[in-house]
Amino acid sequence: MHHFLIALATTPSPTPTPSLRPGLSEDQVTPGTWGFVLTAFIVLLTTFLIVDMVRRIRRVRYRAQVEEASAAEAGNTEAGTAEAGATPGTAVAGGVVPGKPIVEDSDGDAGSGAR
Repeated sequence: MHHFLIALATTPSPTPTPSLRPGLSEDQVTPGTWGFVLTAFIVLLTTFLIVDMVRRIRRVRYRAQVEEASAAEAGNTEAGTAEAGATPGTAVAGGVVPGKPIVEDSDGDAGSGAR
């Protein structure tokens, strides 16, 4: 059995000559102009979708960093007002840190982050 497998592996097989079935022309089996246009459209669409996705992910990461920074500053502000004798939580009303400018997003809201 082993000799049979070695003989099959070492005997060269004849290479078939490339030809089309009778009745077919080369134009009938190639994608042509419309195939190229459709493929190029799909590539462009995919590229734009990937760029948009990366931009949105970057925006979400940036908003998370800003929220963490403002939460850390709010924690510092609350601790400072508590030491001064004020009640905790008065420094941050509605999630806005006093003395910090409110930055509007591109859609016009005041940085709510919720969609």
